[in-house]
Amino acid sequence: MAIALAGHLSFAAMSDVEDIWLPLDEPILSIVERVHHDDPAIEPLVDSPRRLLAFRTFAYLRVGLVLGQLLVDHDLAPYDGSETWVEQLLEDPAHRAAVAREVRAVAEEIAADPAYAHDSLLGPDDAERARFRDFAKRRLATDA
Repeated sequence: MAIALAGHLSFAAMSDVEDIWLPLDEPILSIVERVHHDDPAIEPLVDSPRRLLAFRTFAYLRVGLVLGQLLVDHDLAPYDGSETWVEQLLEDPAHRAAVAREVRAVAEEIAADPAYAHDSLLGPDDAERARFRDFAKRRLATDA
């Protein structure tokens, strides 16, 4: 079982084994989150807990690969302490677009995967919201 929490992945193989925490590198985490936030079309593609976990896992990996390839393919200014190599690469709009395309491609692949076809949505659906509103109205009416 794997659970994504606050930028970490927790893997517990058996109930008697302690969780192993693997920190996700902040630059990649923030890049994926920024692209996810800036592209509203991604949200409906990863609308279940399992889809979101798969999306984040594979997006982190594939963005890391894209950034590594960009680093190999493009010369950067020597490090002067002001910005990281990732920040230098992402100053180029073409590089930012390549990263965004990769994140979007991951979301589309997860959405198209039949293994996630019957996952429940992340959060309540319209019918659940309606039932809760009815319950709340009844409860508030009896409490008054």
